[in-house]
Amino acid sequence: MRALLALSDFFQAIDNDQRITMRHIGLYAALLYIWETDGFKNPICLFSKEIMAVAKIFASASYHRYIKQLDEYGYIRYEPSFKKNQASKIYLLALVST
Repeated sequence: MRALLALSDFFQAIDNDQRITMRHIGLYAALLYIWETDGFKNPICLFSKEIMAVAKIFASASYHRYIKQLDEYGYIRYEPSFKKNQASKIYLLALVST
């Protein structure tokens, strides 16, 4: 239920944001799914391959473009680790009562 409310809030936030595409929406929905399955922990700590599989993004360059844009647009805060053995942190900024 919390993830559904968070997704609803995201849709309200992007209503007039012409920069957001279906890829951004799919990536954000995948982040919410992982957030939910990981016990609603914020930040989400994960590797790019994990989120790419859930979001059905197959090109690393595309993933990095969309995750950085969500960060730039203010929907998430993305802290890449730049280390292969350390997960990146993704903070979901518009969560409902977390």
